[in-house]
Amino acid sequence: MKAFFSFITCCLLFACSSKKTPDVSSIKVDLQVKRFERDFFAADTNNTAASLNNLSIKYPAFLRYFIGNILSVPDHPDSAIKWVNSFYKDYTRVNQAAQAAFPDMNAYVKDIAYSFQLTKYYFPKYQLPKQIITFIGPLEGYSTVLTSEGVAIGLQQYLGKDFPLYQSAYVKEIYPEYQVRRFTPAYIPVNVMKNIVDDLYPSAKKKLPLIETMIEQGKHLQLLKELMPNTADSLLTGYTQNQLQGCYDNEGLIWNFFVQNDLLYQSDPFIIRDYINDGPKTTALGEASPGNIGQFVGWQIVKKYLEKHELSPEQLMNKPAKEIFTEAKYKPK
Repeated sequence: MKAFFSFITCCLLFACSSKKTPDVSSIKVDLQVKRFERDFFAADTNNTAASLNNLSIKYPAFLRYFIGNILSVPDHPDSAIKWVNSFYKDYTRVNQAAQAAFPDMNAYVKDIAYSFQLTKYYFPKYQLPKQIITFIGPLEGYSTVLTSEGVAIGLQQYLGKDFPLYQSAYVKEIYPEYQVRRFTPAYIPVNVMKNIVDDLYPSAKKKLPLIETMIEQGKHLQLLKELMPNTADSLLTGYTQNQLQGCYDNEGLIWNFFVQNDLLYQSDPFIIRDYINDGPKTTALGEASPGNIGQFVGWQIVKKYLEKHELSPEQLMNKPAKEIFTEAKYKPK
């Protein structure tokens, strides 16, 4: 198994499907962009209390969320002023880099708006966010998060994998290299839509055997693809191009690994996590393999099932994983 992912060719993969993407051009989606970080870092640090009061007028709910949940400031006025002043000082350079990297958000808003149109098409009753709020938060904090005021995007995690601060010892203690690799602008729309998918269909809390857990992940990935049909599979999965190509090149061998090692119905959470958690690799499959190989396997089973059954995204998400597995008859070569 160690040699599964050796000598793989680099290429950009998009999901192949005969299904036509619906025309959503007539579906209206209004997205207002608010640059919270610009207003925040423009504040007068000599009179922080007054500045925060002014911010609360423009961002009545988000400012409270930012201070309490993103900065994790204790609920006390003096603490807020002290913490905010410290954050101003520590993150001014990060904000300056973000302003240079993101003079506007037009390209990302365009992609997100298109995905929102598709979301509205498939799930007309779902209440989509009406605002995109950009912010600068702690490096160890949120990259994207849904709030009562809209979807918030933490620009501090999208400054490019080579951003000098990401190479610091402090950041390397928090984020391993495979995660820093994804700190690029291309992941902004993907992470926003992952939040939407998870809000539509939160992950099941009940314990499932490995095969059903993988298929549940595959269902989420398929829904993400439906809402982002023009986005590369490498971005949707978080794999490198080589890792993804390696998965397709070795699809049959990967499946045989699970079958031959009696892993499909394994329910031990300590074993399951080796195949469904994010990581630099799947240890049993070699150094060049991706972590969370389970999402790839689950996704291929879901796609095989959809070759035989025409379902809407909502119908697919409500279909039990056990039925999908039984009816897909997945046996890659």
